[in-house]
Amino acid sequence: MKTASTIGEARAALAGLRGPIGLVPTMGYLHEGHLSLIRKARNDCGAVAVSIFVNPTQFGPHEDFTRYPRDVPRDLLLCEEAGVDLVFTPEVAEMYPPGFTTFVEVAGLQDRWEGAARPGHFRGVATVVAKLIRIIQPRCAYFGEKDYQQLQVVRRLARDLNLDADIVGCPTVREPDGLAMSSRNVYLGPEDRLRAVALSQALIAAQSKLSDGQHSASALVEIMTNVVREAGGIELDYAAVVDPAALEPIDRVEHEARALIASRVGSVRLIDNGALIPSRSGARGPG
Repeated sequence: MKTASTIGEARAALAGLRGPIGLVPTMGYLHEGHLSLIRKARNDCGAVAVSIFVNPTQFGPHEDFTRYPRDVPRDLLLCEEAGVDLVFTPEVAEMYPPGFTTFVEVAGLQDRWEGAARPGHFRGVATVVAKLIRIIQPRCAYFGEKDYQQLQVVRRLARDLNLDADIVGCPTVREPDGLAMSSRNVYLGPEDRLRAVALSQALIAAQSKLSDGQHSASALVEIMTNVVREAGGIELDYAAVVDPAALEPIDRVEHEARALIASRVGSVRLIDNGALIPSRSGARGPG
């Protein structure tokens, strides 16, 4: 496995790889969710590149950039065990050198939900992803559905800017009790960890009610809201039922839709989402 900390080193290392490249962009502190993306890239592509970069431009001024969990030696070991060919670990100054003033925005898709709760977040995401795709030049880039809005933003980014990479969405990986895997889960204390499963339970409850014939989006939102409130100790940010591509709220679920939910559990802000599929299409749980 090769490692690179500069763009020049990364490009030199890429020149020695054979076959189409699959890119897995991460902020490190890898877990099974990241490893599932790596395995998918390994299966699809001739070579796999992983980026580990805690991107400061997607954090707000009062967010957790400085304390975001980091363990690069462990991440490198996991990458090597997973068969990664190249790990790119740039410093902030390498990605945003002095005088850097160019940013990418995906208007509309970036403005609701996480974009409203975290102003500037998707501006930072879109910018760093565009840079990583230009640097690595992958055939495919892999993103988890757990960050569903991010996935849609990146897909629109690649389409609108003619980035020559297929954006591949992969299913959310969950803990045995249903909690979506996230690097931020490490912040949860024991009691908050137990409460946090209410997010996935809210998604399951909405799908169950839809399968029973409740197609009103507002009623499904109310069901999700009630599940979270009954758990106690959770501050709901939003619950929504939206079009799966445009992410705009809908009135009724007659075709596949997406349920989105975000809450603060103790001091930790968590997000989750799941497909909502009317029973005639074959119901399934959160993904």
